[in-house]
Formats: sequence, structure tokens, C-alpha cells
Amino acid sequence: MRIRPISPESLVQELADRLAAVRPGTPVRVAVDGPAAAGPDELADALVDPLRLRGRPALPIRATDFLRPASLRYEFGRDNPDAFYTDWLDEAGLRREVLDPAGPGGTGRILPSLWNARTDRASRADYVDLPAGAVLLISGPLLLGGGLPFDVSVHLVLSPAALARRTDPNDAWTLPAFARYSEEVAPATFADVVVRMDDARRPALVEPGGPG
Repeated sequence: MRIRPISPESLVQELADRLAAVRPGTPVRVAVDGPAAAGPDELADALVDPLRLRGRPALPIRATDFLRPASLRYEFGRDNPDAFYTDWLDEAGLRREVLDPAGPGGTGRILPSLWNARTDRASRADYVDLPAGAVLLISGPLLLGGGLPFDVSVHLVLSPAALARRTDPNDAWTLPAFARYSEEVAPATFADVVVRMDDARRPALVEPGGPG
């Protein structure tokens, strides 16, 4: 593999070029996968305007708006890394309300958020009819490897040391979940785009071929 340093601005433009070329005229479901320390939500937001300039309406969707109720997330405690890994994301809800309707043969009518984790209540969001060629940017951690039907996957990766250093101390209990994800799922081995984010000011694209 080859590691190609790139500026944050150029990264956004290259990703926008790539995503804009996928299935013109039909919705595209993109995973922007990574821990909070890697900034997946921020990258998804940064892609919205460049995609629109390329003729692709873009809609960011937060995985944190598709969490399961607190009674299920915290069944084994509020800081259980195994529960965070397997039980926090409502994959069935995300598939039902976003990914399947936006996929081939779907209705094109999605729910942009399902659950408000702060209030622990349904978000009561309105359904949205996707415009032709919409790009859905689903961002958050631990999105890959569970069979969710994404059309393009972008994986933001940090070294264990960088992840530990940049993770909020209050969230340090999640680190074993990311270690497990890296070992069991190994998203960096199959994601369509892999970006090293050890230094957010100096990301690097991981490309096949060439020296590592």
C-alpha cells in the first residue's frame, strides 16, 4: 500500500469528486466510519457543499441519532465497552428508516433521525423525500462489518496511541471496543477509502500499491 499525505481541504475535494461520480441520478449511501476523535461527523458536514456544487444533493445522517434506548444501551452499565460495541447502534432502525428506503427498489422516503439520546425519546423527525441523485452521508463509529448496505465506505483510522491521546477522558472506556473492532472487523482492509487521521491537520490516504 501507499500512504499519500493530503491536506484536509484536498481530502474533502477528492472525496466529493469520487462520491459525485457514483451512480448519477440515484441515491448513494455512504458510511463515514470512525471514532469521534477522527471527526467523521465533521468530515460528513464538510462534504455537503462540495457535493451540491457537483450536482449531488447531500444529507448528513448521524449514527448517534439512531442509538437504542438507554434501557438497552446501559443494560450492562454505562461504561461497558462490549455493550458499546454490540448494543448501542440501532442497526435495524438505521436500515429500516434510511438505508433500505434509499437503496435499489426503495421508497426514497427516509427518516433522518430516530432517537434523541439526550432525552431518551423518539426524535419525532419528519420523513424526507430524497431528491434524485442524493448522497446520504451516514457518520459515526463502528458502522462497518455488520452487514449494513452501504454503497461506499470511508473509514477514518487512528493508531491506538493517537486514539487514546485524542479521545475525551470521559470516553476512554470505549477504547477496548475500538481495539476489538480493528481486530475482528478490520475495516481498514476492505473499506473503499481509508484515511489515516493521527493528525487531523495532516490526514493521509491509504492507497493500494506502492510502499507503505
